[in-house]
Amino acid sequence: MAQVTVFACRATIDRHREALSDAIHGAVMAALAYPPEKRFHRFIGLDPADFVYPPDRGDDYTIVEVSLFEGRTVDSKRALIAELFGRIEAATGIAPHSVEVTFFETPKVNWGIRGVNGADLALGYTVEV
Repeated sequence: MAQVTVFACRATIDRHREALSDAIHGAVMAALAYPPEKRFHRFIGLDPADFVYPPDRGDDYTIVEVSLFEGRTVDSKRALIAELFGRIEAATGIAPHSVEVTFFETPKVNWGIRGVNGADLALGYTVEV
């Protein structure tokens, strides 16, 4: 399971929402072997006054936070970061220098999904990649 939240200035989100979603989902499928139907994205568009960051990041500065079950290898997380940088730049023109990625990993037991505890959930895909 992965839930993705994207933070950027509202204008950036409005301009790139669909391309960002496609790039992010493509990266998750490639690096973590996710099925195509498992797309869970939230876009938080902020007013410039509510989004403070160093000026060298540029107007399209974007933060991608990925919440997921623990169990991925270091190699798969490194691959996901590389996939995200490459796919986001190709799809939107947002340079890797203007993108930051953070993973938040928790045990399955800390999730509730479709009315059951995540530890008891039949996923249909493997987490240990």
